[in-house]
Amino acid sequence: MATVVLLGTLDTKTEEYRWVRDQLRDAGCDVLLVNVGTFAHGAELADIGADEVARAAGAELDRLRDAGDRGAAMDAMATGAAVIVRRLLDEGRLDGLLAIGGSGGSSVAARALQALPVGVPKLLVSTMASGDVRPYVGDVDVTLMYSVVDISGINRLSRAVLGNAAAAVAGMAQRYARARSESGDDIGDERKLVAATMFGLTTPAVDEARDELTGLGYEVLVFHATGSGGRAMESLAASGMLDGVLDLTTTELADDLVGGVLTAGPDRLEAAGRAGIPQVVSVGALDMVNFGPRDTVPERFADRKFLVHNPTVTLMRTTRDEMAALGARIGDKLSRATGPVEVYLPAKGVSGIDVEGGPFADPDADAACFTALRDALKDTGVPVHDVDAAINDPGFGRTAAQALHRLISASQPARRTGE
Repeated sequence: MATVVLLGTLDTKTEEYRWVRDQLRDAGCDVLLVNVGTFAHGAELADIGADEVARAAGAELDRLRDAGDRGAAMDAMATGAAVIVRRLLDEGRLDGLLAIGGSGGSSVAARALQALPVGVPKLLVSTMASGDVRPYVGDVDVTLMYSVVDISGINRLSRAVLGNAAAAVAGMAQRYARARSESGDDIGDERKLVAATMFGLTTPAVDEARDELTGLGYEVLVFHATGSGGRAMESLAASGMLDGVLDLTTTELADDLVGGVLTAGPDRLEAAGRAGIPQVVSVGALDMVNFGPRDTVPERFADRKFLVHNPTVTLMRTTRDEMAALGARIGDKLSRATGPVEVYLPAKGVSGIDVEGGPFADPDADAACFTALRDALKDTGVPVHDVDAAINDPGFGRTAAQALHRLISASQPARRTGE
């Protein structure tokens, strides 16, 4: 029988959690109810009490109550909740996680939801689900459901929404439990796992590389380089799940440098290097910085070269100085990698619009990037390959994929021995 962990603030949502618990039981699931509320009300319902959650965070519940600092108490409970749910997963006592809450409860639940690996069912019903949801989702596969009404009692609307939530997580948990039972793990696939980064304007190269790697026996996960995609890939690399990274599309670094909307943060292109994972890297779509609709582009960029990609995306060409800075930044990051790295530079264009006759063609800017990257990697032993082609020309993606296969084949046994 699948076990759903039901996590919430039982000091304020007793009625709602009792009702949802019964719905999960009726759906055929065992339920472990975890109380992350800091007051006593509702404690009798909990299978794992708030005192245990607080201790998991290195805190004492009575002291959190006496201090009267709601923010600090919620932070401690969020930390403890993450420890608790991860422990339950490791013990085989969690097949799905369901949390329900307003802004406070959702913020506590978010830490627990994000502590679980990709593939483990996780669902949050929240009053905040129709706004900016990045703080709740993070870089994992959290399912969000908007509560429509406040989480305050069981009524005809909340009964419909919460009933659907219970049914959804029950179904996901039961599927997860069956798969785990049948395969002995979450994946059940012995193929080596490779991550690749793609943008619309590097798609032909990545598609060619993916086909090549699939033919060589790899499972390829493609991440859309839109900020969240890069962060998700970095998280996966840090988790140790990947055997290699084909980072052909490093465009998120341009947004981070210049101030575009698709940045993946300053740590992009570092997790694989820290983990010693073999990686092949290129400079895909560094010719562009991304903004929203044209009228949202900051005024300070008024004299720059733009391309309206579609009504919601405006591209801005990076300058020679920006390209040089990006090359230096990439070289610096790769120079600190602990695993094997190779770099492939497309001499005739870094994206589908940075080609001869294209709107973003600027060979001088590209050359500045390449020169700075080579200089940063000088004397490091990292091979830098110049390819007489544009990134999307036939052969570029295949060549990069074959290089990654070679690096993985040479390093994988040694890397696994050291684990």
